[in-house]
Amino acid sequence: MRAVTIPEFGSADVLRQAEVSIPEPGPGQVSIDVAYAGANFAEVLYRRGVVNVPLPFVPGIEVSGHVRAVGPDVEGLRRGQPVAALTIVDSGGYAEVAVTSADLVAPLDGLDLGLDVAAAVPSNGATAFLVLDRVARIEPGETVLVHAAAGGVGSQLGQAARLLGAGRVAGTVGGPAKIETARGFGYDDVVLRDALPGEVAGLTGGRGFDIVVDMVGGPARRASLDALAPMGRMVVMGNASGADDVGMSANELWFANKTVSGFNLAAFAGVAPADAGRALRRAVAAAASGDLRVQVEALPLEQAAEAHERIESGATTGKLVLAVKG
Repeated sequence: MRAVTIPEFGSADVLRQAEVSIPEPGPGQVSIDVAYAGANFAEVLYRRGVVNVPLPFVPGIEVSGHVRAVGPDVEGLRRGQPVAALTIVDSGGYAEVAVTSADLVAPLDGLDLGLDVAAAVPSNGATAFLVLDRVARIEPGETVLVHAAAGGVGSQLGQAARLLGAGRVAGTVGGPAKIETARGFGYDDVVLRDALPGEVAGLTGGRGFDIVVDMVGGPARRASLDALAPMGRMVVMGNASGADDVGMSANELWFANKTVSGFNLAAFAGVAPADAGRALRRAVAAAASGDLRVQVEALPLEQAAEAHERIESGATTGKLVLAVKG
């Protein structure tokens, strides 16, 4: 079958089309004829070698398409069924066929959701609900601050916060051109990340935010901790800036009554696939009903390198997906 592979670590131009063997589902798994594959920063990290994966490697943490085959001990899924799926545990989405756990599959039967949009939901939508509900434990009326609010996961986090009962929801973006885009995803306030922490503090009258979600790292991470209210929770789920790690004092957290947690969807889905699958299906249902708006742009699979370059440049808004099959 046709796939885009990482034959060696490096910049986007190392990505290569190749013919690889068609994977077969094992017990508890399904294979999927891939229509679209989401393009994510996680795959950029694989390509750079930040994550140690065996080469050559087929990236791709989420897909949409139709069930190709069902492995032993799988119930509730059938051949030909339209689905969205997380392929994040073993990757492999940048290919004509991908295999994943049946727990990480969301049927699309009867849902008003195109396969292009369906491929943009699994990683970002599931992450948004898990981060806010399971990790930050959001309570009705709480204030939420999300970095990179116009990006793929940022665009979902603000909307999920609203669906889960948040009060004021604010976002930061890297440049002025993204402010209106982020507002379109339902944020009450959108400010430039360079305005941290002063302008952001003013959004809550100096009290601070109950929840801050940071996937940017660097100076934003330190400013995020400062922006927390007493009993506030910061969730770290990325380092898109590529900055050095930011140290935090446990004594500071103790004295200020603040909490810092981490969330990694791949690790979570590997140990709790049923829970990850429930979050996935929750996100898919919200997208199909219109409660979760997803902005999608599709590129051919052959342009995977362009998708990576655009993601790395920080120029994207919403979500890029790769069209694998018609």
